[in-house]
Amino acid sequence: VDCDPQANATSGLGMDRKTLPRHLYHVLLGECRLEDVSVPTGLPQLTLVPSAPDLIGLEVEMVQHPDRERLLASALAGIPAGLFSYVLVDCPPSLGLLTVNALTASQSVLIPLQCEYYALEGLSHLIHTIRLVRARLNPALRVEGILLTMFDGRMNLSRQVEIEVRSHFGEKVFRTVIPRNVRLAEAPSHGKPVLLYDISCAGSRAYLDLAWELIQNHGTGT
Repeated sequence: VDCDPQANATSGLGMDRKTLPRHLYHVLLGECRLEDVSVPTGLPQLTLVPSAPDLIGLEVEMVQHPDRERLLASALAGIPAGLFSYVLVDCPPSLGLLTVNALTASQSVLIPLQCEYYALEGLSHLIHTIRLVRARLNPALRVEGILLTMFDGRMNLSRQVEIEVRSHFGEKVFRTVIPRNVRLAEAPSHGKPVLLYDISCAGSRAYLDLAWELIQNHGTGT
C-alpha cells in the first residue's frame, strides 16, 4: 500500500501514476474499495495499491472527518482474511495524517534510518509519535525493528550512528544493514525493484538478508 504522495513505491514498480484513474486517495475518500484500485505488478505474489500526488491534499479535505485517523484501517479491514501473508504500507517521510493512518492500521512498524546525523533527530520524533498512537489509537502497535540504511563503512559518521543506535535500542536494531549501493540508486529509474534489476548486487543481497531476518523473527515469535 503506497501511502506516500511522492508515490515512489508506485513508480518503482513500473507504474505510471499519471495513467492511473484511481488510487489510494480515492479509497481514503470513501469513493471506492482497495480491491477497486489494486493493480498487479508482474510478480505473482505482489499486488500494489498505488498512490499519486493527490494524496497531498487529503489532510485538508479530511480535517473535519470524525474518524480521520482510521481511514486506512477501515479500508484494510475489508481485505479477506488469509488473502495476503503480509500487508506493507509505505509511509511518507513526515508525521502527518497519512503516517498516523498507517500506524493506526498496522500491527508493527519497521523504521528505516539513514546513517546520518539529522536522521537521529527524526527518529526521536517518530518514536514519540508511535507512543502517542499506541496510547490513543492502536494499543497493539509495536516496533518491528530499526533498519540502518545508506551505510558506508568508509565513513566515520556511518559507524558512529550505528554504534549509537545499537547501544540505545539494542536488539530492536536489525542485524542486517543496507549499504550505499549504486545499483540500489539506479533501480527506480528503470521502474524495477532492485531484486529484479540486479539480484547479485550488494543492495539486493542486503534486502534478502533483511527478509530472512524478518521471517526468522516471526517464526520464533519475537
